[in-house]
Amino acid sequence: MINFNKPYLTGKETQYIEDAVASGKISGNGKYTQLCQQFFEQKYGFGKCLLTTSCTDALEMAAILINIEPGDEVIIPSYTFVSTSNAFVLRGAKIIFADSSEENPNIDTTKLEALITPRTKAIVPVHYAGMACDMDTIMELANRYNLFVIEDAAQAVDSFYTGKNGIKKALGTIGHLAAFSFHETKNIISGEGGMLAINDMQFANRAEIIWEKGTNRSAFFRGEVNKYSWVDIGSSFLPSEVIAAFLWAQIKQLNKIQERRKAIWEQYYERLNNTNSNFKLPQIPNYATNNAHMFYLVFESLEKRNEYVFRLKKNGIQAVFHYLSLHRSEYYLKYNKALELRWSDYYSERLLRLPLYFELTNTDVIKICNEIINE
Repeated sequence: MINFNKPYLTGKETQYIEDAVASGKISGNGKYTQLCQQFFEQKYGFGKCLLTTSCTDALEMAAILINIEPGDEVIIPSYTFVSTSNAFVLRGAKIIFADSSEENPNIDTTKLEALITPRTKAIVPVHYAGMACDMDTIMELANRYNLFVIEDAAQAVDSFYTGKNGIKKALGTIGHLAAFSFHETKNIISGEGGMLAINDMQFANRAEIIWEKGTNRSAFFRGEVNKYSWVDIGSSFLPSEVIAAFLWAQIKQLNKIQERRKAIWEQYYERLNNTNSNFKLPQIPNYATNNAHMFYLVFESLEKRNEYVFRLKKNGIQAVFHYLSLHRSEYYLKYNKALELRWSDYYSERLLRLPLYFELTNTDVIKICNEIINE
């Protein structure tokens, strides 16, 4: 069986974990936490980074930071993972679902302004497959209507956006805040794990307090205060040093991992391009880069996609579909009227993800492509 995903181990994970354990500090915010956070700040230009136990936690921190309250509205794409919504629902927000674009699963920015009301507090674009949303349009709307932008960059490590001004920026550096994932299916991993990136520095000090269970504990350990106490709401968002040490091993091999993943992505594209009218290949907008987080096909119908899922499985290949539109979910419909979001439903019914991981061989890719091409 060619599995959909296989976590890649660099070989240094246990070495760094042993070092963390031997240090006598494994509860979090130690040597490896600092190394990881500094890496992302220095390489990509985030204002401040805080590791979290998941991308979900990073999103929940963002919702607290922008003071989401009952009645506030938050605009997110319906075609996303439930965490994007839950983080704000937990604070009492009303979710306003936006449709995907016709060109790709990202949020349709041409229809965003019509969703903004006096109660709108934030827009949460999701960079699907690590492919940038149209951030110029989103930030222009946010500035005009005084809204916060929180980038859901769960899939977008090492991916970039080039704005109309020609400046290339890492995804997650453009909005006020951003959330990343290091789940085992991502490009670099720590099993579970995530990160909050803070670009609007008005949030920096409070983010650290929320991260440390609502205390100024970090400031105390830096010697900035002579005692620490409960000063704000918060939770246990920071991961242990064991998780951070695992992530550091992955970070050290980021370039190698990315090089291989991109080679696999390109091999898929070259072999499947112009071969079959049953599906479309992913198209990268000219303002976006490809971080090779995933390779997907979009079929002409739900029936055709299911046919390929079963055919691939029969031949020892695990391919999976992705999100079910959140506006169709049982939870949403319990409290809200049904919506019609054509393109979100389109991708829910037609998109199929192919295996893509570091140790996938060229022979594996050829086999997968041949099973798809040979009807």
